[in-house]
Amino acid sequence: MLTVREIMTGNAECIGENDTLEAAARKMADLDVGALPICGEDNRLKGVVTDRDIVVRVLAEGTDPRSVKAGELGTGEPVTIGADDGIDEAIETMKTHRIRRLPVIDGHDLVGMLSQADIARNYPEDEVGGLVEFISY
Repeated sequence: MLTVREIMTGNAECIGENDTLEAAARKMADLDVGALPICGEDNRLKGVVTDRDIVVRVLAEGTDPRSVKAGELGTGEPVTIGADDGIDEAIETMKTHRIRRLPVIDGHDLVGMLSQADIARNYPEDEVGGLVEFISY
C-alpha cells in the first residue's frame, strides 16, 4: 500500500499565525506554492491559508492584507492526514472536506503537504480522471 509519506511534498514551511497575509502571499510566491500551513506560537498547526483565501476573503472584500493575520483565516480544527496513512484514506479525506491540499503530520509534527497533484502523479493513469473529478468542486 502506497503511503502519504511516499508521495507528499516534504519540508513544508509554515506561516506564523501572527504574520500578515501580505507576508503569506510573499512566501507563497517565493516558494511557488498555493497554500501554506499556519503554525502557532506553540509550533502547532492552526490551519491552512491558500492563495484563494487571500484573494476571495480579503482582497475582494476590500481589506488590506497587511492588516489581517494569517491566524484569522485559520479557524476551526485543521484537516490533516497522517504520514503513514494510505493514499485511499487521503483521497477520502479530500473528498469529504472538498479540499485539494492536506497538511501531513507525524504525531503532532508537520512533515509535509499532500496535494491533489501529488496523488495524480502517483495514481494509476486510468483512475486519475475520477480522482480529479471527485476532489474538485
